[in-house]
Amino acid sequence: MSTSSVRAPRFLAPAQVAELLSIGVDEVIALVHEGRLRGAQLGSPPRWRVEEPSLDEYLAEESENARRMALWRQSHTASFPEVWGTSSAHGV
Repeated sequence: MSTSSVRAPRFLAPAQVAELLSIGVDEVIALVHEGRLRGAQLGSPPRWRVEEPSLDEYLAEESENARRMALWRQSHTASFPEVWGTSSAHGV
């Protein structure tokens, strides 16, 4: 009999996520409403909770966006000789 090690996602309070991201709790809730973080209202009375795996995904997405923006900025600061080389295209 095989046992799988699938575990339920851990849930974090919005205040914990806000602290990790250095943003406000309202911004965390907005990210949930936008679908950028997965969350739900759990318990009685219902309180917002954010799935920890979605936080990892969000951070990976933000990191990739930052990497792409850095490459884009770098491409706009390159001069034509840096991009195309210094040799003549016509063999002159």
